[in-house]
Amino acid sequence: MTTRVVITGMGVVAPNGVGLPEFEQSLRAGRSGIRHVEAMADAKFGCTVAGVPQGVDERVEKEFEEDERLVMNMSHRYASLSCLEAWRDAGLERPARDSETVDWETGAIIGTGIGGMDTTAEKVVPLTDAKKVRRMGSTAVEQVMASGVSARVSGQFALGNQVTTNSSACSTGTEAIAMGLERIRSGAAVRMLCGGSEAASHYIWAGFDAMRVLNRGSNEAPEKASRPMSASAGGFIPGAGAGVLLLESEESARSRGATIYAEVAGQAINCGGHRMGGSMTAPNPESVRRCILAALQDAGIGAQDVDAINGHLTATTADPREIGSWAAALEREPGDLPPITATKSMIGHTLGAAGAIESVAAVLMLSRGFIHPSINCEDVHPEIEPYADSIPHAMQEFANMKTIIKAGFGFGDVNACLVFRAWEG
Repeated sequence: MTTRVVITGMGVVAPNGVGLPEFEQSLRAGRSGIRHVEAMADAKFGCTVAGVPQGVDERVEKEFEEDERLVMNMSHRYASLSCLEAWRDAGLERPARDSETVDWETGAIIGTGIGGMDTTAEKVVPLTDAKKVRRMGSTAVEQVMASGVSARVSGQFALGNQVTTNSSACSTGTEAIAMGLERIRSGAAVRMLCGGSEAASHYIWAGFDAMRVLNRGSNEAPEKASRPMSASAGGFIPGAGAGVLLLESEESARSRGATIYAEVAGQAINCGGHRMGGSMTAPNPESVRRCILAALQDAGIGAQDVDAINGHLTATTADPREIGSWAAALEREPGDLPPITATKSMIGHTLGAAGAIESVAAVLMLSRGFIHPSINCEDVHPEIEPYADSIPHAMQEFANMKTIIKAGFGFGDVNACLVFRAWEG
């Protein structure tokens, strides 16, 4: 019998809300977290707005000792705050720093798309070029290495199970949750902290600006800049933050009387092979369709059972193709597609953290019975117009939602999909 895996805790650091209460309020209100970023303007970016979480350093100072703070770069801080919130939300006790006890049953898969590029650009390269390597300090490596984000968390919570960092571009956060699900299902772990984190840095975003895939036309109206599914979408808006789900076996959750948000009922991961319209930067529509169907099959539910969709939807030319893939996979005609939400309309594209933050949004919607709006798409893209009735422009109550499906599609033609089910015991 397959082990059922449930969500007992969540944590989030998002551009429009740090912490679950603030994030949920922003989702319900359709509140944007996109702001002007002076560093982008100074560097002569075409796009000068981004989604940057606010008030993070103050929270880190409150929660972590000075020696811990000194060794954490921005991505580590986002991940650490999100993991700490998820840990406490699950009713678990934070271990003492001087304790010698290791939690052998709990691990972490915390992904990142870009890793410590901000530290590399701000510290490693300048000091190396200036021939001042000795001034770099002893913690540069742990901040630069991609796995530093999960390794940092392992020490904070004395984790003794698998601790690793995945990296699959924009599907990273979704994939991390899928991987954690399978580890618990197999019996190799009881609990897993799963999600993704990405720092806010113009160095991280520079390459995307050079590709001209960022929206350059809304710098004077930041809150209107991220426009998934819109006819006037001009590219995605970069963002940063972290999202974490604490996954746990049903048996463990029940045994300790934990509150359960939802069940992670199914997952799928695949690649389009850069064929049939897929490439390094575009998804193969057939692989997207297959990924969605595989996740539903893994969950043991039919396409007709999907109540809502939290899409990848980046405000690029890929949006119409994505809507087409959802309709094809779920065999829904125009007017029959479930409500489809674009969390990126409020937070921008947080790269490796996107799927994780958006999974937090999806589970909040499922467990609280609402659908958040997709803002800034009043002028629906002509190719999406047949499905316009499925796009919520204001918050909608949805008390009896049973299933929401979340997908992430990344550079490299890689896909990941999750099926969340309402928990009924």
